[in-house]
Amino acid sequence: MSSRTGRQTHNTSKVLCVIMGGGQGTRLFPLTKDRAKPAVPLAGKYRLVDIPISNCINSGYRRIYVLTQFNSTSLHGHISRTYKFDQFTSGFVEILAAQQTFTNNSWYEGTADAVRKNLIHFLNHDFDYLIILSGDQLYRMDFRPVIAQHIETGAGITVATIPVGRAEAKSLGIMQTDENHRITRFVEKPKDDAVLDSLMLTPELKVKHEVEAPGDSFLASMGIYVFNRELIRELLDNPLSDFGKHIIPHAIQNHPVYSYVYQGYWEDIGTIRSFFDANLDLVSELPRFNFFDMSAPIFSRPRYLPGSKINSAQIDHALVTDGCIINGAKISHSIVGLRTFVGGGTELNRVIILGSDYYESAESVIKNESAGKPRVGIGANCRIENAIIDKNARIGNNVTISPAGKAENLDHENYFIRDGIVVIPKDAVIPHGAVI
Repeated sequence: MSSRTGRQTHNTSKVLCVIMGGGQGTRLFPLTKDRAKPAVPLAGKYRLVDIPISNCINSGYRRIYVLTQFNSTSLHGHISRTYKFDQFTSGFVEILAAQQTFTNNSWYEGTADAVRKNLIHFLNHDFDYLIILSGDQLYRMDFRPVIAQHIETGAGITVATIPVGRAEAKSLGIMQTDENHRITRFVEKPKDDAVLDSLMLTPELKVKHEVEAPGDSFLASMGIYVFNRELIRELLDNPLSDFGKHIIPHAIQNHPVYSYVYQGYWEDIGTIRSFFDANLDLVSELPRFNFFDMSAPIFSRPRYLPGSKINSAQIDHALVTDGCIINGAKISHSIVGLRTFVGGGTELNRVIILGSDYYESAESVIKNESAGKPRVGIGANCRIENAIIDKNARIGNNVTISPAGKAENLDHENYFIRDGIVVIPKDAVIPHGAVI
């Protein structure tokens, strides 16, 4: 099979992809209050899980399993409605939910444990290489060169790594490699400066690995692994529960484990702050992640919504998705999600609106308004900044929302503050005139 560039590549039918979608996502709460982390909306119209699935499809790998566990209803619905291959292809995107059986009554206890509990299912497929991916990262990557290097080096495991600076290295798993990319050492979240110094890429290795980043560089694990079929079987024949913490460090001693160095944009969307910053970066003039790159598009569910209607509004550095109605508002450095209604005189600055799952009927709007309850969307004459508005929220007229002067982290009946950002949860009702 030939790639777009015309170079010969390996047989893509020999690769099986597994996306980890089961974590609780506590650091992304309250966005994960009612949904799994990979189901969290991204860029107004996508979900986080669309990123790894699209990377697999664009790489020519169409046999994809998503392992799920917590709050998985909306994730299951999104995947079943989005990814349908025709009956003449062997491709599929299939969910494997954690389940209790006669022989095992425990849930997934880590990434390795989740793969172990489904290994018999995977081994029913004909594949030579298993790619394991995270369900909550933003990046664009062609996995074919990763598999090509894996085959070329004779690796049993390949770990995708990214060069990071000293500050970031302390919160990631750091690899030390030799000049042939073989991993000789792995340290999880090294806090000690002396340990960090010993893991730093030497100037010679930076040249050898073609690392262009200035200053001190360390190779951090991206949580993307390639395993040979027989080796994954062998390495999971034990009770160890996590790839990053247990399986990979043990394997380095006895098996050929190699690093594939990736140098594009990569962001782990693990916290409210990283989610907020990654979304806001998309409205900059030259975002670091390019959704407009049609050589490797990001797929999502087609919704057949009308184009957005904008009436006398001022919009600057914003991303407005499908089906919105914006009346006389001033919107800057913000993302306006699907089906959002914004009333006249409202000002939004640095706001991520996740949108709405439905259009409220005229009868419902009148009925709610007569009961003093705002319509779905954002009312008139509001001032909102540094906030995330989750789906189907009802924000009344003359509402002010800002984290200014408040604690970095705070829980309230109607809202939360995380990392200095106000989060209005899904289906919340903020009454007319409220000041948050």
